[in-house]
Amino acid sequence: MVIDGREIRIAVKQAARANRYSLRLPPGGGDPVLTLPVNGRFSEALDFVQRHRPWLAERLARRPEIIAFSDGAVLPIRGVDTKIMHHPIPLRGATRLIEAPGGPILTVHGASEHVARRVLDFLRKEARTDLEAAVALHAARLGVTPSSIRLKDTRSRWGSCTATGELAFSWRVILAPSFVLDYLAAHEVAHIRELNHSARFWRLVKETCPDMERGQSWLKKNGAKLHMFGN
Repeated sequence: MVIDGREIRIAVKQAARANRYSLRLPPGGGDPVLTLPVNGRFSEALDFVQRHRPWLAERLARRPEIIAFSDGAVLPIRGVDTKIMHHPIPLRGATRLIEAPGGPILTVHGASEHVARRVLDFLRKEARTDLEAAVALHAARLGVTPSSIRLKDTRSRWGSCTATGELAFSWRVILAPSFVLDYLAAHEVAHIRELNHSARFWRLVKETCPDMERGQSWLKKNGAKLHMFGN
């Protein structure tokens, strides 16, 4: 659909529990989602979207602009604004975070079309390094052993834990301050002992991460902004 001169892709799904048509914008970014009840008609759904076009245009206009991983862009790494600097001269493995008088710089060498991928690869690598260290620390404190650690790019949750102790995290936590990543690691490690959000679970998180409220508060206020980068 074209809204205010922009072509907007709308995801369409049917939901068994839906009893009406609905249109929403995912809080972490992504395409608007149009939900139909199982017995819904696509023609009626399109009419529903047309009636809600002003609402959708207003909500989309309020969204922050996406910041691509490109030369000159500024993104937070561990919560610190960092400028991407592209160097066209090839240099194998040369994506480095360096300190500079004006603030940190992420240098990326090679062809310009590979900058975004190399920045993403760097961020995922840094996220894994920090998460593995934080998970190991909290697992030792709580006397548990994760079966594995995976990185994802989920929008609905920052981390997860399975019944077998497999932990998964959004790589985007590397964009947040380090105390946020530490809290998320503690949260998911505690789920290995308590696969719920009971009072006992929160006592475990507090035991291994006394400053957990700080990480929770930051994510509640700022978490959605981490999806502005690199989409």
